[in-house]
Amino acid sequence: MTALILHRKGNLNTRYILLISAAAALGGLLFGYDWVVIGGAKPFYEAFFRLHSAEQIGWANSCALIGALVGSLLSGGLSDRWGRKRLLIASASVFVVSSLFTGIASSFSVFVAWRMAGGMAIGMASNVSPTYIAEVSPAAWRGRLVAVNQAAIVVGILMAQITNWVIAAPAPAGATAEQIRVSWNGQFGWRWMFIAVAVPSLIFFLSSLAVPESPRWLLKNGRRSRSHVILAKIGGQQYAESALAEIDAAMATEAQQNFQRSELFSTPTLKILAIGIFLAVLQQWSGINIIFNYAEEIYRNAGYGISEVLFNILLTGAVNLVFTVVALGFVDRVGRRPLMLFGCAGIGLSDLLIGFVYRAHIGGLPVLLLSLCAIACYSMSLAPVVWVLISEIFPNRIRGAAVSIAVSALWIASFILTFTFPAILRTIGTAGAFWVYSGFCFIGFAVTWWRVPETRGLTLEQIEQQLAT
Repeated sequence: MTALILHRKGNLNTRYILLISAAAALGGLLFGYDWVVIGGAKPFYEAFFRLHSAEQIGWANSCALIGALVGSLLSGGLSDRWGRKRLLIASASVFVVSSLFTGIASSFSVFVAWRMAGGMAIGMASNVSPTYIAEVSPAAWRGRLVAVNQAAIVVGILMAQITNWVIAAPAPAGATAEQIRVSWNGQFGWRWMFIAVAVPSLIFFLSSLAVPESPRWLLKNGRRSRSHVILAKIGGQQYAESALAEIDAAMATEAQQNFQRSELFSTPTLKILAIGIFLAVLQQWSGINIIFNYAEEIYRNAGYGISEVLFNILLTGAVNLVFTVVALGFVDRVGRRPLMLFGCAGIGLSDLLIGFVYRAHIGGLPVLLLSLCAIACYSMSLAPVVWVLISEIFPNRIRGAAVSIAVSALWIASFILTFTFPAILRTIGTAGAFWVYSGFCFIGFAVTWWRVPETRGLTLEQIEQQLAT
């Protein structure tokens, strides 16, 4: 409430808050680019490395997610020990190096190794960027600012899709794998798709050097004066004193509880952790990332050629961006729960209809329109709101470790989803796959209605107190 009053008085340093949040959100932009660039490069590197089996194709598409899991697991403890800023710098450094070496890979094993390294950067950024933004944001702005990280992810996705579309030379319809392999796309185009991410990675590295450390982390580690300086720069002296008092009270409670890491898995902490893990898994098993990572296969099965597929991928990125921007205006106005319920219902219905369209052997425009509808619902709900909730529902004393566990669950779910899709496609078909994802969405609707709390407008300390009761 104090932060909201100060916001209304105009004491918050809007420019400074937006600058440091945007700098941290560049991690999200690179997360989005590195994660999705493989979708457009897929037909070309598969031809170059002569990948044919479902296992090879699934491993090439999902290996980066193993790295993301490792990066996420490491980042929780490291960010609590070394600080949020140093982890932002580390992830930016890995992004730069991995993008260059993925692009010049001469063998499939080298390609996989550097994709996994890039995945580690994704895992670190996906953990630290929203946590950092949540910890520097005034309560009244936190939902929108953490959602900016999701907007940055979406911009990164669109950047990758535009880059793929611009780099790829027109390909003749019905080209064989060997014709693709010896073409410019098969020899060089896919390499430049990966190398291009080195430029924004360098910008992220330089921006991370300039941002301040999280004031909550500083205070927790005994650097009170520095924490006060940063909070005062965010909102003035009165804001800084109020925020320090709230953090002090939360830390005093934590000290009285004598928290041990084993308590992550005890009641009531386990209940909160279970919510975070469920939200993370739900975001992935809604099936939207299949549309991003296997767009070439989905749209090709619907009757589109390679050039049309790349253009359709660009359309998915544009819709994703537009509706993510729309979500920024709703996450703090409407609340987290209503958006989550809307998203689960909308995506579930879209997936259900996509399944029926494929079962009826209807290709072309209906598949494109329904997939765009699913992406629009996802962009307004599960995509930004899950990250917002994961960044704010955990108590201060365990936030780094708990966010790490929840985000690790997200990457495990994402790996299983991405790796198994080629095998699922061959077993139950495209229709069956989308019906499975639809079922998860409807389960998500029920669990969200039953268990997910509303956190709109509350400070992190107030959320902690509410969930502890």
